[in-house]
Amino acid sequence: MHEAMFWERTNNSQVRCTLCRFRCVIAEGRLGRCKVRQNRDGKLYSLVYGRCIAEQIDPIEKKPLFHYHPGSLSYSIATVGCNFHCLHCQNHTISQWPSGRPIEGRELPPAELVRRATASGCQSIAYTYTEPTIYYEYAYDCAVLAKQQGLGNVFVSNGYTTPEALEKIAPYLDAANIDLKSFSAATYKKLTGAELQGVLETLRHYHQLGIWLEVTSLLIPGCNDTDEELRAMANFIVDQLGCDTPWHVTAFHPTYRMTETPRTPLATLQRARRIGADAGLHYIYEGNLPGSWEHTVCPDCGARVIERCGFQLTGRQLAAGRCSHCQAGIAGIGL
Repeated sequence: MHEAMFWERTNNSQVRCTLCRFRCVIAEGRLGRCKVRQNRDGKLYSLVYGRCIAEQIDPIEKKPLFHYHPGSLSYSIATVGCNFHCLHCQNHTISQWPSGRPIEGRELPPAELVRRATASGCQSIAYTYTEPTIYYEYAYDCAVLAKQQGLGNVFVSNGYTTPEALEKIAPYLDAANIDLKSFSAATYKKLTGAELQGVLETLRHYHQLGIWLEVTSLLIPGCNDTDEELRAMANFIVDQLGCDTPWHVTAFHPTYRMTETPRTPLATLQRARRIGADAGLHYIYEGNLPGSWEHTVCPDCGARVIERCGFQLTGRQLAAGRCSHCQAGIAGIGL
């Protein structure tokens, strides 16, 4: 048990958590929406600090981050819990942790995590699999130590962190991939329980803070895959985050509470990629299906500057972040 950051006392021994945009008001002895932050005697505690439920070395492309040190490895961790209740969560066995069930996870203190990441030859630590916001204290302490050792830090997030929490960790956070699950407020509420506007505000805040940002949209048939909605998402990215922001359009596979929904066909991803290109985005990637377009193309001359197959780099025509064919700069970090 570790005292939480970002909370305040209210009336009658209640506390308000100010870590994510739900800003839960939590009564004595009760848990927040994430099921891993508890009010005990008028103080808010994290129940998952140092309790690692998932730990492995991943290619950075798996996050997916295609413009942050491509081809590198990232030491990837998670605890249980999440503040979203996504109907299609592929990691629901650890993200949707039941109230009252003992918290699981191996003890992995920040110093030991950073030591393992360094010894493994990783260039970064990824806070991923569930939602890093809900294990913020653990991620923050790890990120500070990691930065001191020359490691990068990346979030794979649903984009619902409060401005004050994001600003505190921003000096230690190098990159993030944020989900943009829909551009319909009603669909967002149905799929996740969250508000679209809060996600859009968080995306803008990441951009304003100068954190390298990539956006992922999982396209669900009949849910968020119309031309109108895809165009709205692409236009938002161009207008608010910039045309150099990579957009990953990925395929849905039936899972959790959406097992009756069909898989996303490759043609939908290809259509989304065309819509993104027409909107002015320079870097659009398809994912989760064989035959998906995963290559980075120079926006000036059209040459392939990074070729990929799955999570592996198969070709590279870049020198110091510039296209080897026309010398145009390619957006990103560590290219």
